[in-house]
Amino acid sequence: MDATLHLSQQPEADALLGRSPLAAMVGMLLDQQVTMEKAFAGPYTIARRMGAEDLDADEIASYDPEAFAALLAEKPAVHRYPGSMAGRVQQLCQYLVAHYGGSASAVWEDAASGRELRRRLEELPGYGKQKAQIFLALLGKQLGVRPEGWREAAGPYGEEGAYRSAADITGPESLAKVRAHKQEMKAAAKAAKAAKTAGPAE
Repeated sequence: MDATLHLSQQPEADALLGRSPLAAMVGMLLDQQVTMEKAFAGPYTIARRMGAEDLDADEIASYDPEAFAALLAEKPAVHRYPGSMAGRVQQLCQYLVAHYGGSASAVWEDAASGRELRRRLEELPGYGKQKAQIFLALLGKQLGVRPEGWREAAGPYGEEGAYRSAADITGPESLAKVRAHKQEMKAAAKAAKAAKTAGPAE
């Protein structure tokens, strides 16, 4: 895996995401309740604080939980919720060690179809259906991982020419488009909730 990503908008952090399957997977895990750029800069920050060039699933899996949480909480904190996210990153790495020999890329290397790959991603701790679909779309669109039926398995995130998620960000312009789409979705959800709360008109 060697691609040029622009998810954190920081050259060193993006370079790590492009060459490290585990860094990309951890960045996707961190992508909740913080900006996308902050989430995807997280793996680089964690690696640097561990004194390493890359993340190592075995090392993170066996790291003392309190020490690892402190590492993420160091200012500036890696995430808005460094303690709980430290636990999730460790759970993810422990799962990879137990099921894939500590190799993140082993999750997709022999996946026979897009559907099978999505199932594997959904089984990862901290990944639900939506996160699995977005990561699958990112793998297909930008990292050259394209098992048969990958676009269909990624759902709306696999569509060509869409600007829905991290999978579609290739620079500042596309980041702005994805952000605008997310704001539209939030506004629509808020309006729907308000309509539901108001109940039927008299």
